[in-house]
Amino acid sequence: MEAISKCLQAPSEPRTTAIIATTVATTVALISLTRFALWPKKRAVIPGPLSTALPRLTNAEIAEIPYSPDTFPGARDVVTPYGNIRVYEFGPEHGRKVLFIHGISTSCMTLKDIAIPLAEKGCRVMLYDLFGRGFSDAPGDVPYDTRLFVTQILLVLASSPLSWTGDNGFNLIGYSLGGGIAANFAATFPHMVETLILLAPSGLIRPENFGRLSRLIFTSGIVPERLLQWLTKRRLRKPIASSVSKKVRKSFSNGSSKPPFESEYKEDYVDVAVQEARDPVDEPAQTPFELQVIKYVHWALDFHDGFVPAFMSTIRYAPLMDQHEYWRQLAKRKPGTTAVLLGKDDNLIQRGDYTEDALPLLGGEDNVFWRVVPGSHNFPFTHGPDALQRIYEFWGMK
Repeated sequence: MEAISKCLQAPSEPRTTAIIATTVATTVALISLTRFALWPKKRAVIPGPLSTALPRLTNAEIAEIPYSPDTFPGARDVVTPYGNIRVYEFGPEHGRKVLFIHGISTSCMTLKDIAIPLAEKGCRVMLYDLFGRGFSDAPGDVPYDTRLFVTQILLVLASSPLSWTGDNGFNLIGYSLGGGIAANFAATFPHMVETLILLAPSGLIRPENFGRLSRLIFTSGIVPERLLQWLTKRRLRKPIASSVSKKVRKSFSNGSSKPPFESEYKEDYVDVAVQEARDPVDEPAQTPFELQVIKYVHWALDFHDGFVPAFMSTIRYAPLMDQHEYWRQLAKRKPGTTAVLLGKDDNLIQRGDYTEDALPLLGGEDNVFWRVVPGSHNFPFTHGPDALQRIYEFWGMK
C-alpha cells in the first residue's frame, strides 16, 4: 500500500515535472507535425502552369509542351473566385454555338479533331480546361462535384462577348467526365441546351465495375491525403495504360471469347484517367496525337501543382456514378435533341451496361439518338471522323 500511495502522489522534484512537461510538449509537437505532413492545409486556389511553370520556360521549351497555349485560336483567361479558367472561342459569330467539355485527366486538346472541323463548317465553338487541368487553376478547398462544374460552365458562358444563354442558347458536347457534367447541366438548365451530345459519358458507371480496394482507398479517408497524392501521382506516371492493357491481354490470353468491355476484370479509379489517354486494346499507341496526349498527362504531373489534388477530388465527388436522377430528367427533353455515342471496345463506359441502364432512363431509342462508333474510350481523338459523321447525322448536316 505504501508503494501505491507513493505512485499516486504528485511529483515532488522539479526535475520530474520538467520531464513530464517536455514529454507532453514533444508528443503534441510530433502529432501536429505528423498531421501537417500527412494532412496538409488546403489552399483556396492552386495556380496553374500559366503563372507558375511557363514564366520559367524558354520559348523553345514552351514550343515542346504537348499541349501548347496556342493549341486553339481565340484564347482567353477568365478570372474567377475559383481561380483562372483557360477558354478558347472561335468560328463564325453567327454560327451554331457549340460548347465542349473534356474528360477527367486531360485538357480540351482531346476534342480538337471534332471542334476544329465543326468551326470550319460554320459553328461557333467554345472549349475550356476544367479546373485543375490544362492551363486552368485548381480550387483547393472545395469538392469537385456537380455544383462546382456547373458553376464553371456558367462562368465560361458569361465570359463570352456573345450571348450563349437564354432559350436554346447553345449546343453542348461532353466527353467522358465531361459527358457526366454535360448531362447534369442539361438536366438543371434544360431550356438553355438546344441539343445535348454525350460521348462515352460518365454518370452511370456501375460501382461494382471498380475494385473494392480502389473504392476504399479513395473514399474512406483512411489513407493520409499527402500519401494518397504521392501514390496517385506515381500510378499515373507508370506506362499510361499498363493496368488496363494487361487486363485486356489477360482476358484474351485466357481464351475468353468476350470483348474487353464484357470482361470480368475490375478497373481501379486511376484507370478512368488511363483510358482517356490511350486505347488499351491497341498496343503500342497507334497515332502521334495519342502519344501527345500521353505526354501531356506526364507534363501535367510535373508542371501543374493542382492536377493530382483536382483528380483525386473529382474521383470522390464528381458525377461518375449514381447520377440516375439527373439522367431521368433528360427523358423530358424534346425527342431527337439528345445523342449518346459509345465506343465499340470501351472498357470503362461499357455499352452493355449503358444500353441496359441509361437508354431506358433517357426514354428509349424513340427519344434519343443512340449510336456505337469504332474505338475504345478515347474514340473522340482516335476515331474523330467517325464521331463527327454521327454528329452530322444527328444535326442533319452534310
